[in-house]
Amino acid sequence: MIDYSALPRHNVLCVDIKSFFASVEAYNLTVDPLTAYIAVIGDKKRSGSIVLAASPMMKKEYRIKTGSRLYEIPTGDPRIHVVEANMGQYLQTSIEITKLMNKFVPMEAIHQYSIDEFWITADGIEGLFGDRWELARQIQQVIYDEFRLPSCIGIGPNRFLSKVILDTEAKKKGIAECQYEDVQQKLWPLPVEEIWGIGRRMKRNLNRQGIVTLGDLARYPLSMLKKRFGIMGEQMWYHAWGVDLSPVLGQPYDNTHSTQKGYGHGITLLRDYTGDEVGAVLLDLAEEVCRRTRTANMCGRTIHFGIGYSNYEGGGGFSRSRSIDVPTNVTLDVYKICMDLFRENYNGGIIRSVHLSLNNLSPDDGTQLNLFENNEKKHRLGYVMDSIRAKYGPTAILWARSYTDAGVALDRSKKIGGHRA
Repeated sequence: MIDYSALPRHNVLCVDIKSFFASVEAYNLTVDPLTAYIAVIGDKKRSGSIVLAASPMMKKEYRIKTGSRLYEIPTGDPRIHVVEANMGQYLQTSIEITKLMNKFVPMEAIHQYSIDEFWITADGIEGLFGDRWELARQIQQVIYDEFRLPSCIGIGPNRFLSKVILDTEAKKKGIAECQYEDVQQKLWPLPVEEIWGIGRRMKRNLNRQGIVTLGDLARYPLSMLKKRFGIMGEQMWYHAWGVDLSPVLGQPYDNTHSTQKGYGHGITLLRDYTGDEVGAVLLDLAEEVCRRTRTANMCGRTIHFGIGYSNYEGGGGFSRSRSIDVPTNVTLDVYKICMDLFRENYNGGIIRSVHLSLNNLSPDDGTQLNLFENNEKKHRLGYVMDSIRAKYGPTAILWARSYTDAGVALDRSKKIGGHRA
């Protein structure tokens, strides 16, 4: 049992914009987002293009949802609007919504979870906006008045409970609340896979232990969960009781002491790539990962690299990592290690996705000198290239391989999140 009286109680609201991309497009089309038939896709020219968002009616009537394919959308219904993603507008709208929330709470009380979902901590503002329910209703109304976007809100004493009740109840009712005293009634009957943070693989592992519902998880011996799943087992057990002690207020950004664990980048390729071509992709990805690492004044010791093969060849792929003695943020250092890993593990198949990341971070206080390499020159070169791009644009200076047919930097510079900006 948990002694809830000893736990902090905050007023945390988890706000989600319903079918965000589709709702923004409904505004563009001057139609009601709740009754319109809208599907947002990545590329109209590709029949296999993925649906990035679907309006509620598309989900209800045609079972078209995020992850569906363009060819699954009916072509005979004139009510259906199929539109390409406009990531620049979505991002700008998200920024404007965040600014709007700043009228209710200070910026450190706003935690952006994704482009369409965020937490706000509303402690101590009852005298200005009423209780947490009244505040939630005001937030819903102002988002609709300003942007014509429908939203739903979960309320809880911590981030976890506000997020869980958002996903399980508020998305149907509009606003819902779960306090500590409601956990056994509202959460325990739910299957474990419905809870934020438990994916399909963990669900299978829990089911093998006889844990099917959140109540089963809460009643399971904590010591056995810790033995089987380590720190994750302990976290899941406390979540099953509704306990989440993560901070509810953000901290000012400190560029010299980043809390980021690593920087990564990946891409699903628009065509089949051979082993001879993948080097151009890797160089572009290494440059992006190292640029982000340098921007944070960090460097890393562990390079993680992987590829995915085409589904026509049975899918699969490999993922490998390698640690180095001296941390780096030099593009060519990371690129060469990835190429070594590629040559050691590549089986000759057709490649459709590539990803890499730089982890095990530490502050960039300079590089260790080497008798055989001018590390200091390479180190400075990266920052010089970054400054040129910052002033003249992301394509102002690129590696020569980026201009080949296999390069991806030029195409991705025109996109946001891999889609049309």
